[in-house]
Amino acid sequence: MEGTRRRSTTTTTKPIQKLIHDDSPIAAKPSDALPLPLYITNALFFTVFFSVVYFLLTRWREKIRNSTPLHVVTFSEIVAIFAFVASFIYMLGFFGIDFVQSLILRPSPDVWAADDDEEEEEDDHLLLKEDARKVPCGQALDCTALTAPPAPKLSVDPINVVSSPPLKPKVVDEIPFPTSLTVEEDEEIINSVVAGKTPSYSLESKLGDCKRAAAIRREVLQRITSKSLSGLPLEGFNYESILGQCCEMPIGYVQIPVGIAGPLLLDEKEYSVPMATTEGCLVASTNRGCKAIHLSGGATSVLLRDAMTRAPVVRFGTAKRAAQLKLYLEDPANFETLSTAFNKSSRFGRLQSIKCAIAGKNLYVRFSCSTGDAMGMNMVSKGVQNVLDFLQSDFSDMDVLGISGNYCSDKKPAAVNWIEGRGKSVVCEAIIKGDVVRKVLKTNVESLVELNMLKNLTGSAMAGALGGFNAHASNIVSAIYIATGQDPAQNIESSHCITMMEPLNGGEDLHVSVTMPSIEVGTVGGGTQLASQSACLNLLGVKGASKETPGANARLLASIVAGSVLAGELSLMSAIAAGQLVNSHMKYNRSNKDVSKVSS
Repeated sequence: MEGTRRRSTTTTTKPIQKLIHDDSPIAAKPSDALPLPLYITNALFFTVFFSVVYFLLTRWREKIRNSTPLHVVTFSEIVAIFAFVASFIYMLGFFGIDFVQSLILRPSPDVWAADDDEEEEEDDHLLLKEDARKVPCGQALDCTALTAPPAPKLSVDPINVVSSPPLKPKVVDEIPFPTSLTVEEDEEIINSVVAGKTPSYSLESKLGDCKRAAAIRREVLQRITSKSLSGLPLEGFNYESILGQCCEMPIGYVQIPVGIAGPLLLDEKEYSVPMATTEGCLVASTNRGCKAIHLSGGATSVLLRDAMTRAPVVRFGTAKRAAQLKLYLEDPANFETLSTAFNKSSRFGRLQSIKCAIAGKNLYVRFSCSTGDAMGMNMVSKGVQNVLDFLQSDFSDMDVLGISGNYCSDKKPAAVNWIEGRGKSVVCEAIIKGDVVRKVLKTNVESLVELNMLKNLTGSAMAGALGGFNAHASNIVSAIYIATGQDPAQNIESSHCITMMEPLNGGEDLHVSVTMPSIEVGTVGGGTQLASQSACLNLLGVKGASKETPGANARLLASIVAGSVLAGELSLMSAIAAGQLVNSHMKYNRSNKDVSKVSS
């Protein structure tokens, strides 16, 4: 407010010294012990402090993603911790003493008001100069310095703000520090982004407020495209939780309803299966399949294999040289050496096998490894990089073209996944009683067996299907993946499934099974840590990493996915056999609303 003088208690130290003792000697600082100029000493300790903080935070994040106990530290981490403590003590001694003194010996507002106009102009000039600093806004409390002209009405010491974020600077006259931008400043930022002066992707780092960044980006998009986003919600979401890991440049979030199918009786335990979908009848149909399985005594699952894969492509000068590496990698005598190099990147990632394919002078190497409770793509990629670095000593002429050569194969239908498997390979079966088939599924065993043979087996073969010998496995897989924070794109290979139906007990009962060789799931990392998805995992009892047996939660989740697919296959095939498919979809999957009258 104009006409009132407000000074930060720590902006300038010279006036404070005058008020205390004009002739008092300057207090010794810790930096005086070093035979270096003061600015070099400060720069050194500042660099060490922020470098080790960044290193430790990065390592902490990796440990959380890999489910590594935080108390297990390496030698480099121990050195970083000591460096952090030393630099922190230095900065605390250098800056903290003056700050405490300013709080205790701070003059009253009346003293500041008595200062002459010359000192005020000098201090304001210093403030404007300091506010022009260039630091990441996420590290400072005052974001306006990077996004709007500096406002000299509120004075804050930029050094204290950057070096000691927990210490909130106080302003005389009890005026609160502006932790958020005003409407006028928001408008100025919006205009800057629209004009192309400020990149949209940098809003989070400049503002230090992820939600405000999303709101500004959203308004910019509406102005540029002249399209309304009123139906896309912004409020009610923690945008901090997705920063740097789940989504870039957010403008809101999409609402997908979550339904519950079950209880699914699988391996003598009941599970309520969350399914996020907008397809009517899907949850109801899966729920009916769960009921049929439950009334028949439940389903049984067996996990056949658990190994994530990554296949880099390397090139040599000749096909002979590529073949030499192939023979070396597939030689059992070398497996232990390669495993040692691979396994050093994680305590959960353990190399299981190596399979090679050669095309001319190009070699594709498919590494398979266990990954604990993580889906494991990053884990296996780091292990592969370790092996490639190790091989360079004996195969210096090897040219690594890509860490992934599509022989993995990720997010694409591929015969190698259908045959060899990827992620979790699961088979799930159940024996459905004849009366349950008639009363619950509204059909008979003979019709189901015949339809399965002609549709899922013969029909899929006629279509040239690859892993698609089923009715709608991808429906259930996608719904569970979205609800539990899995990678929806991996629905492609995860939905590889063959559904088998055979009559038992002279045709009275039905044996049904699904075999799914490449279910790719995890219970840590990625979208599993978001609040909604974490709640769905918790509902299934597989949230986070298993404390007793590493990988147990992810394997159980894969079995639940297979059991749910079994229920979905059973119900849909019954609906088709009974001629109920069209009627049920007309009832549950059609809206009676006049879409043209719905406000946009």
